[in-house]
Amino acid sequence: MAVTRRPTRRDVVRSAAAVAAVTLACPSLAQASPRVAVIGGGFGGAACARALRRLDAGLQVTLIEPNKIFTACPFSNEVIAGLRELTEQQFTYDKVAADGVTVAAQAAVKVDNQARTIGLADGSTIAYDRLVLAPGIDMRFDALPGYDEAASQKMPHAWKAGEQTLLLRKQLEAMDDGGTVAIAVPAAPLRCPPAPYERAGLIAHYLKTKKPRSKILILDAKDNYSQQKLFENAWKELYPGMIERIALSQGGRVTSIDPGTNEIVTDFGNYTAQVANIIPPQKAGRIAEIAGAADHTGWCPIDPVTFASKLLPNIHVIGDACIAGGIPKSASAASAQGKACAAAIVNALAGKAPDTPRLNGACYNTVAPGYAFSLRGIYQPKDGQYAEAEVVTSPVDASREVRQREADEALGWFKAITGDAFG
Repeated sequence: MAVTRRPTRRDVVRSAAAVAAVTLACPSLAQASPRVAVIGGGFGGAACARALRRLDAGLQVTLIEPNKIFTACPFSNEVIAGLRELTEQQFTYDKVAADGVTVAAQAAVKVDNQARTIGLADGSTIAYDRLVLAPGIDMRFDALPGYDEAASQKMPHAWKAGEQTLLLRKQLEAMDDGGTVAIAVPAAPLRCPPAPYERAGLIAHYLKTKKPRSKILILDAKDNYSQQKLFENAWKELYPGMIERIALSQGGRVTSIDPGTNEIVTDFGNYTAQVANIIPPQKAGRIAEIAGAADHTGWCPIDPVTFASKLLPNIHVIGDACIAGGIPKSASAASAQGKACAAAIVNALAGKAPDTPRLNGACYNTVAPGYAFSLRGIYQPKDGQYAEAEVVTSPVDASREVRQREADEALGWFKAITGDAFG
């Protein structure tokens, strides 16, 4: 029988040194740099991916986005009104890739958080150590009887910029002078809460200059909305008698639609419009539901300090898809959240405690060329949600010079936020 010699301390040291030497000689055996995947290439996802690389150039960052061209929603209402072309809203991911981010032009169709892999539409998979979901919104086509994806080709929502934006614009161009444009507004939460009212103002500008006998009817599932007095004053000043709004308590909530006749049914009455802009209720983008990050509301609960999902480990959710309390679903919020989430991930990977975010947000609304107003806010975590720390809105009685200055500032803001994400 052979006798086995017990290893001495010298043997152990030599063995450890040998393993270290092999590891140095073979990088594949060394610990790989952390892999962070971001699903969704909007303002939040693009800002997060770039911020991750800028904070830690050693990270392997992959941005998963099926569209090679991003079409921005801010200022898309001006496209509808014929004041701007859609091409001015479109951006590539070239600069994102130049920052060292791997851009995968595929749709994510599956998330296996136990294996930490993402399944793509082409059958391939991407592994991750941390995952950021930034999928934006999807329409709840099952929430409004009569309205589905097919109906949106007749009665466009235009709540995702692109083909729907142009469809609504073409319908306005084709309508008769004297016709009615109806805008159906859902209850909160929704992407960019003031945008339906900005849209009403800009469509009114188009009608006033091209089809002045026409009217706009807003059918609203809410009684009150952000910057309401500013909008109402602007409509009265610029478009007297052209815009009528029926609020929730007046029977404005849309309960069903008929795309065959353009009939819109509300709590208290039926309306027929020549052009019907139906904005349905919304939810987090589909991949959030597939991953298991969305709750019964359709949105994703998060830890407001780190944007970590409250339902899944190693997954963060940013932008319109998350439940973020007092901070609105907007491009500005998504961008700020993307950067704060990136910082939280880098700190976590380094074993550091997260910093408490202090997010700045800005919302500009243009209701006519050279006529805009704004809301600026600072938001901080409080009691498990984001709360307003400071909010400043434009004065209701501001001069036309102030409105022009804010319109110029809005253009500067758009150039800055798109440059930050895609430029």
